[in-house]
Amino acid sequence: MNLRRKNRLWVVCAVLAGLGLTTALVLYALRANIDLFYTPGEILYGKRETQQLPAAGQRLRVGGMVMPGSVRRDPDSLKVNFSLYDAEGSVTVSYEGILPDLFREGQGVVVQGTLEKGNHVLAQEVLA
Repeated sequence: MNLRRKNRLWVVCAVLAGLGLTTALVLYALRANIDLFYTPGEILYGKRETQQLPAAGQRLRVGGMVMPGSVRRDPDSLKVNFSLYDAEGSVTVSYEGILPDLFREGQGVVVQGTLEKGNHVLAQEVLA
């Protein structure tokens, strides 16, 4: 292998190592903020590792199953109340808007919104 090729190989290896190190440092720094969503049990009892509960007023995403028989619609508006559950507990959700076509009782959904007092989520978006 000639000297020029060897130098290129070293430069490519150094750039790849630098990118890998940068990615690792960014992921390490953001590890507390990477939570895509909470489960209902994590809202009630905290994350498994830290047992830290989300604060009231915090914006978050909650993923769970729609509890059968819990969907209550206001006949005069687009307001909907329902419960999300998992193996550890349930939270109530209030939403005003048109629900996705795939929203059904017993199906999984992710809601994005604000945690109110206790285990109530005021949703701005419902994804099914």
